[in-house]
Amino acid sequence: MTEKMKISAVICELNPLHFGHLRLLSLMRETQNAVVCVLSGNFVQRGEPAVLDKWTRARLALENGADLVLELPLPWAMSGAEHFASGGVTLGNALGLEGALYFGCEDADLSLLEPVSNALLSPEFSEALKKTEEEEGISFAKRREKAVEALLGNQFCALLRKPNNILAIEYLKALKKTGSSLAPAPVPRIGAGHDRKAKQGEFHSAGELREMILNEKPLSGLVPERTEKALTDALRLGRAPGSLQVLERPILSKLRSMPKEAFSALPDISEGLENKLYLASRKAGSLEELFALCKSKRYSHARIRRLVLSAFLEVPVSGLPPYLRVLGMNPKGEQVLKSASPALPIAIRPTEFQRLSPESQEIYQLESRADDLYALSLPLPYPCGRDQREALIKL
Repeated sequence: MTEKMKISAVICELNPLHFGHLRLLSLMRETQNAVVCVLSGNFVQRGEPAVLDKWTRARLALENGADLVLELPLPWAMSGAEHFASGGVTLGNALGLEGALYFGCEDADLSLLEPVSNALLSPEFSEALKKTEEEEGISFAKRREKAVEALLGNQFCALLRKPNNILAIEYLKALKKTGSSLAPAPVPRIGAGHDRKAKQGEFHSAGELREMILNEKPLSGLVPERTEKALTDALRLGRAPGSLQVLERPILSKLRSMPKEAFSALPDISEGLENKLYLASRKAGSLEELFALCKSKRYSHARIRRLVLSAFLEVPVSGLPPYLRVLGMNPKGEQVLKSASPALPIAIRPTEFQRLSPESQEIYQLESRADDLYALSLPLPYPCGRDQREALIKL
């Protein structure tokens, strides 16, 4: 019998892989566990195409410390924090192996994060949230803060004002709800925050690096060597960067052709946002104008972008991922699969989806169509069907 391996898992985008990611992967390797990355596909949580395609990012993960790379399918990769976390944790759990789930956050202290995750799962939170309903014009995020403040006080409420803390708390919730065998392993996030430029000597954030890539600014010395080479090669071949702006007219065309009721079927639609989005789509001549017409204190830009892309890509409302798809692995990653007691079917090659459930095939077909559209976001689009043709990455 193959001895059960332990894993150090991380749910990630690597968009692009930067020095902060490299540090996290190095810490995970120090555990001597196999390093498993659950990696977002070609469209990411901010409601944008990834700057590098998923195969390039999967290879970079393997070159920089990962042993096994699984794909987080589109409906979960392009979701808000709660659905994103539940999808990623489900895939980490599905290997049936013990270990830890690593995640970076601004306040890497379980004595602070755990009480908030417990509060959000409690009946008392639901009651406290209801009391905020009479306050018009404030976002769900702000209402959630107020409810947590009522239950735990300002110190804990303040944790929910930082993006990585929010995701960390959702990971903790998902681990608890699923009875996961993975222990939470928070790691202090270092370097520049998402909303500011890096100071001298600081790691650059993924957001700042993406902006530099899209504006054709040099990244020499600002990203790990392998990332820089992958970017240089992809840019030279016209295979990067993926850009939402390039898809502007196709997206607007899709939205204008949608009947009003179709907006009500989008994932994460609520609070009358479907009407706002429908009306904006009839007026806007650009994505910038569309986002401006939908903007309010209640809705974040990221949520609007996700809804717009969900409409364009025809993303359905989904429960939990129905399969484990392997993008890449090394010999140790292969041992992980042999050691696993999978709770979900594993697909290593595209042809293997033919033996899976109708639900799995539907999600995979959605992924393949999305990849064909992702190609159009690149300077030099590749032909349709790459998702069926691309070979498993083995290092």
